[in-house]
Amino acid sequence: MISSEPSPSAPWAEASRGRGVTAALIAYGLWGAFPLYFVALAPAGAMEILAHRILWTMATCAVVLLWRRDWEWLRDLLHHRGLAAGVALAGVLITCNWGTYVWAVRAGHTTDAALGYFLNPLVTIGLGVLVLHETLRRLQWVAVGIGLVAAVFLTVSTGTVPWTALVLAFSFGLYGLAKNRIGVSLDPWQSLGAESATLAPVALAFLVVLQIQGGSTFLAPAGVHTGLLVLSGVVTALPLLFFAEAARLIPLSLIGLIQFITPILQLIVGVAVLGESMSTSRWIGFGIVWIALIVLTVDSLIAGSAARRAARRAVDPS
Repeated sequence: MISSEPSPSAPWAEASRGRGVTAALIAYGLWGAFPLYFVALAPAGAMEILAHRILWTMATCAVVLLWRRDWEWLRDLLHHRGLAAGVALAGVLITCNWGTYVWAVRAGHTTDAALGYFLNPLVTIGLGVLVLHETLRRLQWVAVGIGLVAAVFLTVSTGTVPWTALVLAFSFGLYGLAKNRIGVSLDPWQSLGAESATLAPVALAFLVVLQIQGGSTFLAPAGVHTGLLVLSGVVTALPLLFFAEAARLIPLSLIGLIQFITPILQLIVGVAVLGESMSTSRWIGFGIVWIALIVLTVDSLIAGSAARRAARRAVDPS
């Protein structure tokens, strides 16, 4: 006889789901608010901000790992060339992404950055086909095709290729591929620490030269500005911590829906707060991208529903 009473684990599962959704909302909300932080770092230039972000992110991760007494993984990393190469590649790609994003915000192209992160899911799917030889469902092909139409439309209508958006979308998509190759060998703190350490010597050398040449802003307006630069490590790591918690508690399909909060907030900040202009053709281009994302979302919901039905049939064939 099957009891009709709710499972004692149901409230716990619902609470876990609620915590996961909250963590995801915080993570993507923080990422969406990043433009405000980088604007507040003026008068530092994009390269100086990037160099500080690399160094202070590495320092933040090092503090966390030392507190956890977690350093055994370093031996494995140093003895596995494939893993070390994957981490180094991921470090280069995420640095490229960070640098492009900071430059975009500081140069008044926050809306281009938002477009890049709207395009990212479509680029990631395309890279999965080209590099991992993944098979797409029909609606996924439709979504990718609409995304290509959007890129062509924006190029033709504005007279320029949306390089900023494409670099952000492809650098983060390729970063995802590199992380896929690394797999679960490293947890988020280990991975981020190792990736930032890859470019740390270059970042440190740049800041030393900048200081010698008198171009550094780190100590010039000492106080709030210096503190904000130091906090770049915490600012980088905090949303990743919430994201890791969300990924542990809720399905990736739900995270995939919540992720659009980031570019939506970036677009709002760019237009409403930073005063960036959006021509009619650009709004149309964004609209085409949104249609592609709606198609992708519908496909994800259909696939998720089918997977749940299959799982229920496997448990109860009757």
